[in-house]
Amino acid sequence: MPPETVTQQRADVIHNIGYRHYEGPRLGRAYARRSLFSQSLRGAYGLGRSAKSKVAPMLLFAVMCMPAAIIVAVAIATSADKLTVEYTRYAIMLQAVIGLYTASQAPQSVSRDLRFKTVPLYFSRPIETMDYVVAKFAAMASALFILTGAPLLILYVGALLAKLDFADQTKGFAQGLVSVALLSLLFAGISLVVAALTPRRGFGVAAVIALLTISYGAVSAVQAIAWDQGNTGPVSWIGLFSPITIIDGVQTAFLGATSSFPGGVGPGTGTGLVYVLVLLGLIAGSYGLLMRRYRKVGL
Repeated sequence: MPPETVTQQRADVIHNIGYRHYEGPRLGRAYARRSLFSQSLRGAYGLGRSAKSKVAPMLLFAVMCMPAAIIVAVAIATSADKLTVEYTRYAIMLQAVIGLYTASQAPQSVSRDLRFKTVPLYFSRPIETMDYVVAKFAAMASALFILTGAPLLILYVGALLAKLDFADQTKGFAQGLVSVALLSLLFAGISLVVAALTPRRGFGVAAVIALLTISYGAVSAVQAIAWDQGNTGPVSWIGLFSPITIIDGVQTAFLGATSSFPGGVGPGTGTGLVYVLVLLGLIAGSYGLLMRRYRKVGL
């Protein structure tokens, strides 16, 4: 058969591949934002991912809750008249665990999207830069709030079972929740900014650990040196240079917490206002930097 005849026959064939117009609901940006938030929050605890991805977040969650369970068990067994740890002190004591969790999960939330170039795919849907940043920020902050709030709930329920004063425990529990909520927003913002700078998850983990954990050790050391030399005045101001000590200063000034600074010398109301301004500035600045980072779709 001549080639012209074959070409003519092929050109005359019509294939019905079933294209149809979509007639379902248009869910829009709000649905896409909620979906991205829920998936990111689930991913922060390894849900919907491989079994290996669940090990680190679940183990750190268990480590975070175990001391609270032990404190409650001792209080009930000994009929204690108060808990051995204040609600506002718990997260400060376990800041290393919180730092490790943040360092392991913040890069997982954003670095993989950068590495595998999936961010432009998100923006090809009815979703904008603000939606992506808000969803990721909210998911990371929510994951941290669950991590830090669950032990406080264990302490609160245990205190009520131990028949401790309801009003005092409720007040302390509320103060603790406010403290860890601020901590969650601050740690989420800082860690996401650092993680969004590199598509390499390992680099992001190391950078977040250095910023959150090493800065706390350095600030604590300098505060101790100043205290030993009798320079008590700078102790409160030095606390402005580490995320966890910023939270410590805010809750000491306004939430009735006992400071972990050397000698228990925390900021007063005046210095505490500076702590609040720095805290809010860091949270807002982190959001602004994330918006700037994701402004370019191609990245």
